[in-house]
Amino acid sequence: MYAVFSTGGKQYRAATGDRLKVEKLNVEEGETVTLDQVMMVTDGDQVTIGTPLVDGGAVEAKVLSHGRAKKIRVIKFRRRKHSRSQMGHRQSFTELEITNIVASGAMPAKKAESKPKAAAKKADDKPVEKKVTQKAPKNTDAELRFLDGPDGTPDDLKKISGVGPVLEKKLHGLGIYHFSQIAAFTDEQIVQVDDALSFKGRITRDDWLGQAGILADGGDAEIQQEKVED
Repeated sequence: MYAVFSTGGKQYRAATGDRLKVEKLNVEEGETVTLDQVMMVTDGDQVTIGTPLVDGGAVEAKVLSHGRAKKIRVIKFRRRKHSRSQMGHRQSFTELEITNIVASGAMPAKKAESKPKAAAKKADDKPVEKKVTQKAPKNTDAELRFLDGPDGTPDDLKKISGVGPVLEKKLHGLGIYHFSQIAAFTDEQIVQVDDALSFKGRITRDDWLGQAGILADGGDAEIQQEKVED
């Protein structure tokens, strides 16, 4: 069993029967002194730590003697100043013999608290079913597919103003091969094709339905477009 205590502004570690020199105490030789600035007491596996001092902890010691430590010399020298001073010092001390260590009323050191385990699930507890709301799928090319293949020879959709080879291929991918199909677009189909091809109103703006209707009747959409622009 040992204790860590403070006296004279210094800390010491001592067990019963130890002898140590501390800063001088105003106590006569042969008397018993009680040091109550105890910061820690250890007794086997039991460790008690103060906050900052151990409540009720104390170290009892017998004063063996008073004395002075070995002399130390302090020399101060200033070069090129013809200055040199010297002095000595002997620190006073009190020699103690530890007779008893008291730890009554002390608060034991806190051990690391383990986290509580999660409560086991009961057999009767039923898992809560989460409702999953499925979003309606977006329109796909299959939903916009008008024909699986051309009805006879496909029309040259590039005759429509604004339709090139790439756009014609995309229209074929949607099953649009003939002028008559475009001329018969409903408002809903126009919106669907606009979204599928990212046209942003191009079908209505370029009047695809009007051009496709003229071309389906055998007319020239470009001539008709020029008349409209004039």
